[in-house]
Amino acid sequence: MRDEVESIFTHIGGSPLLPPRDGDLPTLTRCVDSTKVLPVVTAVAGFRLGNLPADTTTFVGRKHDVAEVKRLLSKARMVTLTGPGGVGKTRLALHTGSQLRRAFADGVWLVELAGLQNGALVAHTMLESLGVHDETGRSQTEVLTEYLRDRQALVILDNCEHLAEASASLAETLLRAAPGLRLLATSRQRLGLPGEHLWLVSPLPLPDPQQPMASGAWLQYPALALFEERAAAVHPAFAVTNETQAKVAEVCHLLGGIPLAIELAAVQMRVLTLDHLLSELTDCYRLPGMRTRGGLPRHQTLRAAVEWSYQLCEPAQRSLWARASVFAGSFDLAAARQVCAGDDIDADGILTHLAELVDQSVLICEQDGNATRFRLLEPLRQYGRDQLRALGTETEIRRRHRDYYLGFASSCEEDWFGPRQVEISVRTRLEHANLRSALTFCLESPAEMTAGLRLASTLWFYWAGCGVLSEGRHWLDRALAGVPQPSACRAKALWINGYVATLQGDLRAATAMLEECRAYARSARDDIALAYATHRLGCNALVGDDIAHAKSLFEEARAAYRRLGELNSNVMLAGIELAVANVFLGDLDSAAALCAEAREIGWSSGEQWAYAYAIYALALVALSRGDLDEAAELGRDCLQISQEFHDLLGIVLAIELLAWAEAAQERWERAATMLGAAQRIWPSVGYPMFGSRYFGAPHGDCAARTREALGPLFETAIGHGCGLTLDEAIAYSLGPAKPATAPSAGGRTLPSSLTEREQQVADLIADGLSNRAIAEKLVISPRTAEGHVNQILRKLGFARRTQIATWVAQTSGP
Repeated sequence: MRDEVESIFTHIGGSPLLPPRDGDLPTLTRCVDSTKVLPVVTAVAGFRLGNLPADTTTFVGRKHDVAEVKRLLSKARMVTLTGPGGVGKTRLALHTGSQLRRAFADGVWLVELAGLQNGALVAHTMLESLGVHDETGRSQTEVLTEYLRDRQALVILDNCEHLAEASASLAETLLRAAPGLRLLATSRQRLGLPGEHLWLVSPLPLPDPQQPMASGAWLQYPALALFEERAAAVHPAFAVTNETQAKVAEVCHLLGGIPLAIELAAVQMRVLTLDHLLSELTDCYRLPGMRTRGGLPRHQTLRAAVEWSYQLCEPAQRSLWARASVFAGSFDLAAARQVCAGDDIDADGILTHLAELVDQSVLICEQDGNATRFRLLEPLRQYGRDQLRALGTETEIRRRHRDYYLGFASSCEEDWFGPRQVEISVRTRLEHANLRSALTFCLESPAEMTAGLRLASTLWFYWAGCGVLSEGRHWLDRALAGVPQPSACRAKALWINGYVATLQGDLRAATAMLEECRAYARSARDDIALAYATHRLGCNALVGDDIAHAKSLFEEARAAYRRLGELNSNVMLAGIELAVANVFLGDLDSAAALCAEAREIGWSSGEQWAYAYAIYALALVALSRGDLDEAAELGRDCLQISQEFHDLLGIVLAIELLAWAEAAQERWERAATMLGAAQRIWPSVGYPMFGSRYFGAPHGDCAARTREALGPLFETAIGHGCGLTLDEAIAYSLGPAKPATAPSAGGRTLPSSLTEREQQVADLIADGLSNRAIAEKLVISPRTAEGHVNQILRKLGFARRTQIATWVAQTSGP
């Protein structure tokens, strides 16, 4: 056998003898010149050819990626794995290649290009990797073509980005000449060949940092499993437990889910505790001594991997990378143009530079609906920030970033009172991280404090309207503490923060801020600030159970608003809150009239957020009058609108009211479940029912009657409701509440899941009315009408409105 092996690595008459395919051995053994043995890495009959390195560590996760890359290679001859440095492109390619050895008779071969600087040597490097030697002076591409022409092989071209043009040219030539060849490339950007298929290698998935981790949940996340395995390799006693999994998840989040970063950090567990590692990870590529032996120099530290990417960029791309580091989370093109343009970056050409950075896997491009957004992974963002700091321009670019988001917030505030409210809610939530960053910048410097106060105040619609009360209070408190001097800007912040504190149930702090605002407004003759402070003191009195005083303050504020010509969502709320006060005082007719006025304003302006509270107040009126079906329908309408804004206060108030309506109709289990769901939501808002006797009385009555009716099952139902997620709680509260056969007003039997309001909508569809016409007819918002239509389609299993009309015709009485 030894003689046969030696015969494979022999030159015959000056011509190269190439590594054989399986089945070639009998022929080759007749051609032996034992004086010329070449050191070629290969194998002989019974073994697969190739040069893939043996794994020294286990391959963690990526099952889906491996399966998809295999699938792509089964139908495409050129597949390129793209993604940022350190994300695991090479490891994925090698693991996939090792699993495909049996599929390629002539082996799987790795060609490493990272250390190569001259594109003219790509073909030579490939020949060396394949174990093919030729000293005749022929073109290296010609030798490769001859060798691969009749072979079935998979070649992995690793790290092509810096030699993309040369790699692409050679690959195209070889693919045309060798029909049995498959190429699997790794590169930060596509090579641009015809027929090239791409697979983006993303960072490892991570648990949601906002959600608690269940027992043993870390096993579901490859990033945490990778950390555990690599840490245990250097510190055998280390193991992830239920007590430490959250900290390990935080480490992995700080490292952006990048496998290389995780592996390098895990090595530090040999000298650091987990807590110490977390504290050191303020800069995730700068851990002391974070270094491994072996491998390419650029893989020895994460910083080296990042610097590798940075050095490959053009000067304008480097500048953009550095400036984009001021963004937190993701950002859009408009933000990039205003914040990053200037000097060597032309605003008109910034999209081109962004695309180039995406191609190079420095930026990640994300689609959010119809919007395109970009983001830097945290390690790359931190590196960019270092470059920005070294250039001495960090403060300038951060101020540009702040100015952009202050303008963004001001525009959103101006447009909030109108039909774009839901869009503004979504956009502001997308920019939440950037708004935080802008606020942080302002509140870190005395010179920027006033701008921070203005930004925190301008975002009132987001804090109060989109379920972000606690964070809004945090920023407003800090900004007010930083700008103690009286001013119109401070006055606005005072009444807004007073309002937020009232909603949280912190009435003492709210009163202090609102009284300070009123005192300033009177001394400065600021009638607008005075009107808003008076209005919000009315809210304070309302939840503080001083209903008569609240009514007086609301009426005073409304008169001032009319005199000043103010009309916006806050002005609408003054009338709605006055309506609630009238409900508590027993004046239901006045309350209904005020709600009708608010609904008309909302309808004519397209405003929906405050409109939802008008619906809630009307539901209170209906409940007080004993019109339980109407109260429930209005409560559901309020809940659906509030859900669109993620307005936790509106959501929990609607769920509470629906629970009361269920109890009034003796549907005890549903009532208890909804009470449990509300119980879980309230801590995210403030004190349950504001700690108010008037707001809390129906809740207490509902709970007492339901407990008495259910007995021991009451706590079970409460527990069920507490266990629901927010979306599940909303779905449950909007769900079926009718008996299995509920006769409608038309005398027909309805499906158990179709509510009376939905039947009304179905009848109007059958009459040919559009969604907008239905909304006008039922005095609800167009979006709510659309929601009813979608619910009907889902419940009846239909796809088109015409099917609803047919169903109505078929089920109607004679």
